[in-house]
Amino acid sequence: MVVTIKDIAEKVGVSVTTISRVLNNRGYLSDGLKQRVNEAMEEMNYQPNELARSLLRKKSNVIGLIIPDISHPFFGEVTKHIESYAYEQGYKLMLCNSLLHKKKEKEYIDLLRASQVDGIIMGSHTMRVEDYTSINLPLVTLDRQISKSIPFISSDNYHGGELATKLLLKKNCKKIAYISGNLQLNLLAKQRHDAFLEQVRGKDVEFIVKQTDLNGFKYKEYEELVRRLFQENPDIDGVFASSDMLALQVLKNCRKIGKGVPDEVKVVGYDGISFGNVEDLTTIEQPIKKMGELAITYLLQQIAGEQVPLATILPVKLLEKGTT
Repeated sequence: MVVTIKDIAEKVGVSVTTISRVLNNRGYLSDGLKQRVNEAMEEMNYQPNELARSLLRKKSNVIGLIIPDISHPFFGEVTKHIESYAYEQGYKLMLCNSLLHKKKEKEYIDLLRASQVDGIIMGSHTMRVEDYTSINLPLVTLDRQISKSIPFISSDNYHGGELATKLLLKKNCKKIAYISGNLQLNLLAKQRHDAFLEQVRGKDVEFIVKQTDLNGFKYKEYEELVRRLFQENPDIDGVFASSDMLALQVLKNCRKIGKGVPDEVKVVGYDGISFGNVEDLTTIEQPIKKMGELAITYLLQQIAGEQVPLATILPVKLLEKGTT
């Protein structure tokens, strides 16, 4: 049997309106009354209708987060920090995995709007710009720049690319590969590739660029990409991978074919995920926690009607470890 606020009111001996005021914390209510109501709700296992309450308050204290793939360690770690900081601020999180499918992303946006979320953080970008600007909710994008009118937060991808490439050049690498996801997607991460090219061109080094031909995070394809790279270019002595996951795949392949790291091949990743610590991976560390906290801060400021910066580019750090 479903317990209603009418049942609670009868048990406590007050009106339904009084129970509603306790639930929504409106008007003066004695501590004794609130305690009696809360005890009755607990005893009768009353479950409030959160959607109905949010409609009444015109605020749900729920935030939507759409990311490409929670299994990717970067998105897993940033989600952890977003959820933790949102909870500290009195908000809950609805998490959606788009898997970079346009139809799925659109359906999740529709679901979040129907669920009366107070705002959305987007870490995925598969639709047209107009589809995002017409959402009519506070919106922040993470590691993506969808439109010049939508605030975004990212690390300094270009400077990170410079730091990684300069390190490999400083270590006297003579044939350097840059490997990444699909560059045609023209994400902010492409600036890592642009910085790489700027650094190696005109230098006394050979360079190769390899990218996945897929729109997603499929680790088997990463493995094949790296395998072919070394098969076709056995004399590679430096690799800048645009993510730590790709860099870890390089290390795995080097072990498989008997290439010593860092003696024969030097490897630099990008992200600073915790998995990289296990392999003592040299990487460009993104401020993942700061990115997550700022995404919540900017969203809450928009919810409060305040202006936020349209572009926030956070500094990165080179963490030189055992792979260089």
